[in-house]
Amino acid sequence: MYPSTYSRRQFALARIEAINRRFDLTRESRTASGAVRHKCFVSYHSADTEEAATFVESFEDVFIPRAIGVEEGDGSIINSEDVDYIRDVIRTKYLKDSTVTIVLVGKCSWARKFVDWEIYASLRNTETTTRNGLLGILLPSLTQNPPTAPTRLVDNVPSGGGAAYGRYHYYPKTKSELRTNIEDAFHARGSRAHLIDNSRPLRKRNGTCS
Repeated sequence: MYPSTYSRRQFALARIEAINRRFDLTRESRTASGAVRHKCFVSYHSADTEEAATFVESFEDVFIPRAIGVEEGDGSIINSEDVDYIRDVIRTKYLKDSTVTIVLVGKCSWARKFVDWEIYASLRNTETTTRNGLLGILLPSLTQNPPTAPTRLVDNVPSGGGAAYGRYHYYPKTKSELRTNIEDAFHARGSRAHLIDNSRPLRKRNGTCS
């Protein structure tokens, strides 16, 4: 008997939680080769939990993962209309000390309001919090071409050859490729900060994705 989709997702979530616990207090540092392992928050749709777990496990020696996003049952923000409060809770409770946000784009990522909220909080810079770099990655299961991506991510990646804060890539073939992309996103916090577009209102509800 094959495990249900729910069981597989729960097992994948347990894999991610185990990694998060292992790296929770780890600070960004240089490897023996001199490369920096940045702490990355991984944003994803719950339908993509298995792929997210595989991504984190495959590349945990490239970056320090923080990969649990806003939970459906988080009563501290789920019914709030206060945008600044939502942003602050996501920053302190979920993104914490991460410096780059990686958005894993699957078929329905665009429809989940919490993905939008996580990107929104990642792009904010205040007296007490620092913005994250922004990097979108297409998951291997995504067959739609062109893909439908979260709108706030699209607002911040190059279109028609124009300049933009974030970047959007296919799933990395090598660890070196991902490391280069994360490093670019990290440095963009200063060099491309003037290109951030975070003007779109927060998504208030999940979209319908079949």
